[in-house]
Amino acid sequence: MSEQKNVEENMIPNDEDEVLEVREGIIVEKESVEAPIEPSPISGKTTKYSKAKSLIKKAKNIVDNTSKRIDACRHMYESNLKAYEEARSTLQQGGFDASVSLLKQLKYQVLCEEAEKPVVVFSTQEEWKPFRLKDISSGRITGLFYALLGGITTAVGMFYIATEKLEMILDVRKVPSENEIESILAWFSTIIGVQEDVAIGTGVLGFIVLSVMIFIYKIRMSLKARSNLHLAVKQFVEAELYAVQKDDCKEKMEKIDTHVQDIIGTLKAYQILLNEQKGKLQRILYFEGEKEKGAMYHERSLAEIEDTKGLIESISGVLNVPIVVDEKITDESILALQNAKDKLYIFIKRF
Repeated sequence: MSEQKNVEENMIPNDEDEVLEVREGIIVEKESVEAPIEPSPISGKTTKYSKAKSLIKKAKNIVDNTSKRIDACRHMYESNLKAYEEARSTLQQGGFDASVSLLKQLKYQVLCEEAEKPVVVFSTQEEWKPFRLKDISSGRITGLFYALLGGITTAVGMFYIATEKLEMILDVRKVPSENEIESILAWFSTIIGVQEDVAIGTGVLGFIVLSVMIFIYKIRMSLKARSNLHLAVKQFVEAELYAVQKDDCKEKMEKIDTHVQDIIGTLKAYQILLNEQKGKLQRILYFEGEKEKGAMYHERSLAEIEDTKGLIESISGVLNVPIVVDEKITDESILALQNAKDKLYIFIKRF
């Protein structure tokens, strides 16, 4: 966050024409992201509001492109999780659970047949939150409101000054008479050094009030434009940093997808083998009955029992470790999968 704050402070230019050079100060890990949006040169005559709108538009394009990549990553993540859960359920129903139960009846305890606590196979701190951009307004409506308020205040103040100079006391509960209003308006002409004249005084008052209104309006618009430009630059920088941070999302998910598909293929192979072993254990239990471990079982039956036990323990290692933590494949999952595949290779090679 401190790095981002420093970047933003450095990116707020004093000169309007330097606004669109903001990207040059951003430290990125890659030179470009998918569908890069390069700022186009903007004329020095362009208003700050137009520059701010241009930057906001470019920031939206960057965020939209990044959001599309994130949506694709999220879809791949959810698809992998669903496919894994289906494969795991199919394995358990297709021979795993039955084989574990049969081994227990045959007095054989299987290690790691179940995790002591439910294992979160896909754990990530990454929250799939959309990046929100704030739009900007020109400030014309509020500018006109403040200008009108300032004009009314100025007119009231000028009338008060005139009554003081004319030593006139007005009853605020009554509308001034026509003569009083003309006297006040005529006094304003003396401000520019001419004799009292209602028409000239009215023009002087109107000029002063209008000047104040224009001044307030310009000040308001200038402050709003500066605020808009500051917000636009800040959001443009944040959009660029957001795009860089999410740029490797697709690459990460493709690696996860490859690993998960490898696991699913292994689970399917184990399902077939354990379904076959289930039948063998049922045959042993039916013809030889329940006995003490290792006692009086036929040599071939003992071999089948040990084979089944080994298969269950190997695939349990895959089922009972987290696969993804913080968007990275865990070392435990990689090692467990390799051990299961090695066991599978040795088992199949005997056929």
